[in-house]
Amino acid sequence: MRTGLRHAVVTAVALVTAGTALPASAAQSPQSAQHEGRQDHPSHGSLSATVRYTEYGIPHIVAKDYANLGFGTGWAQAADQVCTLADGFVTVRGERSRFFGPDAAPDFSLSSAAKNLSSDQYFRGVREAGTVERLLAEPAPRGPSRQSKDLMRGFAAGYNAWLKQNRITDPACRGAAWVRPVTALDVAAQGFALAVLGGQGRAVDGITAAQPPAATTTSPVRPDAEDTARAARELFATDSAGMGSNAVAFSGTTTANGRGLLLGNPHYPWQGGRRFWQSQQTIPGELNVSGGALLGTSTVSIGHTAHVAWSHTVATGVPLNLHQLTLDPTDPTVYLVDGRAERMTRRAVTVAVKDGPPVTRTQWWTRYGPVVTSLGASLPLPWTSTTAYALNDPNAANLRASDTALGFGRARTAADVLGSLRRTQGLPWVNTIAADSGGHTLFTQSQVLPRITDELAQRCSTPLGRATYPASGVAVLDGSRGDCALGRDPDAVRAGIFGPAKMPTLVDAPYAENSNDSAWLANADRPLTGYERVFGSIGTQRSLRTRGAIEDVTAMAEKGGLTVRDLQAQQFANRAPAGDLAAADAAKACAALPGGTATGSNGTVVDIGEACGVLASWDRSVNTGSRGALLFDRLWRKIPASQLWKVPFSAADPVRTPHTLNTDTPAFTTALADTVAELRAAGIPLGSRLGEHQFVVRNGQRIPVSGGTESLGVWNKIESAWNPAGGGYTEVTTGSSYIQAVGWDGGRCPVARTLLTYSQSSNPNSPHFSDQTRLFSGERWVTSRFCERDILSSPALRIVRVHER
Repeated sequence: MRTGLRHAVVTAVALVTAGTALPASAAQSPQSAQHEGRQDHPSHGSLSATVRYTEYGIPHIVAKDYANLGFGTGWAQAADQVCTLADGFVTVRGERSRFFGPDAAPDFSLSSAAKNLSSDQYFRGVREAGTVERLLAEPAPRGPSRQSKDLMRGFAAGYNAWLKQNRITDPACRGAAWVRPVTALDVAAQGFALAVLGGQGRAVDGITAAQPPAATTTSPVRPDAEDTARAARELFATDSAGMGSNAVAFSGTTTANGRGLLLGNPHYPWQGGRRFWQSQQTIPGELNVSGGALLGTSTVSIGHTAHVAWSHTVATGVPLNLHQLTLDPTDPTVYLVDGRAERMTRRAVTVAVKDGPPVTRTQWWTRYGPVVTSLGASLPLPWTSTTAYALNDPNAANLRASDTALGFGRARTAADVLGSLRRTQGLPWVNTIAADSGGHTLFTQSQVLPRITDELAQRCSTPLGRATYPASGVAVLDGSRGDCALGRDPDAVRAGIFGPAKMPTLVDAPYAENSNDSAWLANADRPLTGYERVFGSIGTQRSLRTRGAIEDVTAMAEKGGLTVRDLQAQQFANRAPAGDLAAADAAKACAALPGGTATGSNGTVVDIGEACGVLASWDRSVNTGSRGALLFDRLWRKIPASQLWKVPFSAADPVRTPHTLNTDTPAFTTALADTVAELRAAGIPLGSRLGEHQFVVRNGQRIPVSGGTESLGVWNKIESAWNPAGGGYTEVTTGSSYIQAVGWDGGRCPVARTLLTYSQSSNPNSPHFSDQTRLFSGERWVTSRFCERDILSSPALRIVRVHER
């Protein structure tokens, strides 16, 4: 009986999805113009979708139009991630203080706010100003298309339907008053928050704390230009943003069958609202795309269609700039532009607070954006009686990312991916790397950046800006001059941002790779130059991860004959470039220390003899079974970066320099002693296996995790909190997340292997709370089920028809 019922259901679904068997040209047209004329609104006001679940709880969502597709997506996301989604919606409504108290800290998924109160002040201010509503009302391509808005509307309805029809079992929010129905505006506000993460979202505390100086207050010292430049450089380094990524595309000249290959390895948080969630979205004859979406969004962010695959890496472009304001000496809330006085706009924002009276604070806005008094604790921007700073964030006018993603989802070629980027200009802070079944590759830094040309920065930078812009790409322009406005490129969808012609782009290189450094060495044999400093640097030292990645992918391309299996091997090669460069020298220097001892930073003499042998025998990898990896990792972190190398960086040899560990410096022996003492104090054997001390705990069980840190240069990046009392590195904080290895073999279905490292659900009661995490631990993959025959033949197939009631 069960078999017969399943056969009947599968037959019905096959009829619903018959359009997916259409030729790819009909199902995945890249031209957005033909989609604008479709009648996609549901005919009876009742939304529905079919969700087919395959192994590991991956949903394949089929719907007749965009609103219904959004409905199915919202429903399925809620089923896996209702508590995380609800937390995000509380954030963008500005209600965290109401439910969690004003002094608690958010999880930093949607802004850098240190406390709930500042988060609420910002997002409540956005809501009361009608910012998102105005963006929704903009005609495409300046604003989102009707298809994108239908997806948002459907997503909200699907989330609400799941709440109405199901009981929450996740203890994180079971019975919580803050889990409530949402609106399409809430979903759009989530997209807005993601768009401004690198701009206003980075400066929330500085925006909400900005207050004019009292008349009797002595003006603080102006910020030191060099200190500020150093702080800006550190702030906008990708490894300090908590996110990163690797991605490589190989052209048909390097592969076994002349078709392209794509390996995407984004490094995102393992907890909270910036996780990926995996699905396939299908509108028969219109859209068919599979991949990972950021939670709370209704489109696939990183993924593949039948003929093209793409991934993103966090870019080096600085998505904000500052305008230094010259103030009226009689009123610090009035600034001058070309000698004319302009009064700041005052926004009084009131936030409800748990167990206390509402809190009202005032924000101050200018023609350039909000007044800001800091970009993080290390970068103060004091508001004095004569000077203030306003932050310009062009992504505060960008609600276009969903249309960019829809363009990718309709793409057949890497050129179509580039076409979507050029039409919609919606990606705020990432690069795009793509490959297609025709053997083509793409790297492009097509992101929304303030239109800061080097000429404008030279002409209009203040003394502070003359230090920060060369060092970090953060421009500080003279806000008192009208001729310092950002201007407009003729091919840009809005004023004040770069048009597509200015974006660093590399087409059809044998390989195109990025590991969060600038576009310069996307292919080391075809360096990209000529772009403005705001996009990133040229001729500067690369990270060890970039250097290791270029070494690896260059060797792969030169070997040729590549297949998806080679991509899988690269993901879990777990080579530590820092170990290759320095472990042998470290072991040799260790063995040469007199008496087998070294003195630690606290003056204690430490027996380091055992460490020398462990370092010498380490296999230079960060597999779970690697002995010596943990010792080297802890040692490497303790040597000051300024004292690491004997041979300095050379722009003429950027992949191989700097090199040769500087074992002559006392910092090396001190670090060695401190490392040995640290591990012994924690009861951790110097030669223990990495997986015994780098793991996650799921439902009370340890799952060992391979991979290594940014500083070691490992492709399979894993960052964890050091907790020696708890056994070493325990819970992973960020690292490899939605991984995909995609190629083609000439058939109708792509050859794709995927992994969602932290699994689909954050609910410990879900069967999909840790199943893919265990796969990741064992370096095993999920075979993607993209075509209908593969979905319907899944032994785990479960079909759910979801609808409003």
